[in-house]
Amino acid sequence: MNTLKTATLLAAMTALFMGLGYLIGGAGGAFIAFLIAGAMNIFAFWQSDKMVLRMHGARLVDENSAPHYVRLVRQLAANAGIPMPATYIMEQPQPNAFATGRDPEHAAVAVTTGLLNVLSSEELAGVIAHELGHIKNRDTLTMTITATIAGAISMLANFAFFFGGSRERGGLIGTIALAILAPMAAGIVQMAISRTREYEADAMGAEISGRPLWLASALEKIESASGRVTNEAAEANPATAHMFIINPLHGGKRDSLFSTHPATANRIAKLHDIAAGTGRAAGRPWG
Repeated sequence: MNTLKTATLLAAMTALFMGLGYLIGGAGGAFIAFLIAGAMNIFAFWQSDKMVLRMHGARLVDENSAPHYVRLVRQLAANAGIPMPATYIMEQPQPNAFATGRDPEHAAVAVTTGLLNVLSSEELAGVIAHELGHIKNRDTLTMTITATIAGAISMLANFAFFFGGSRERGGLIGTIALAILAPMAAGIVQMAISRTREYEADAMGAEISGRPLWLASALEKIESASGRVTNEAAEANPATAHMFIINPLHGGKRDSLFSTHPATANRIAKLHDIAAGTGRAAGRPWG
């Protein structure tokens, strides 16, 4: 099912890319945009994870440089029944995290220094379990590719806005309309997918850690702290916002069409429901 979703998403975003190409250069522009989109799809499949990690200044760590974090990832990956992902840390005071990679065999988990400083061992385990849930559900390919292509569509839309197309293709009004609507449509696609998958990853993370309230407590802390700290790398690359466990951009906190994530209060409520259903409201410390 995820393969079909990924293919549909790529087709939709390629069509948007071609529409902008047509606006800028007619049939020739659409054809060039098609070739570029094809090349980008191939690149995104193989390299988008590395590009996103570079965007956020993530550095690879091991058990020598970050022993507690790496051991938690290893233990939880074993719980999830997936290969140990690569482990990264971002030098960023805003507490946050994301997972990336084209499949569980080529996956990575990245957390910020702010996250490591703010959360307890149990809460950190809850966050890592959530990210491993994305990996196990094979969400990471779609999420990472979406970030890459949505960013490219926004760039091409800006090009269309400044250089425009001919009168036969709608003139200045058409140029402005498509320059605004194309990235908006791409954003709606990625946001809708992200919101659904965050709930699914929360549930999977609760299963992996065995303690839903660890993640609930972590989400509450991250939500509170992230609103006070600007994530400059995320603000510079907003197309990657949907990858994070909590929206790293300021202002998107409600369940609305333009929110990259479900409302955190709704996620916490669902985790409490899971805990009540399983009787796992507390547990032994990790560390």
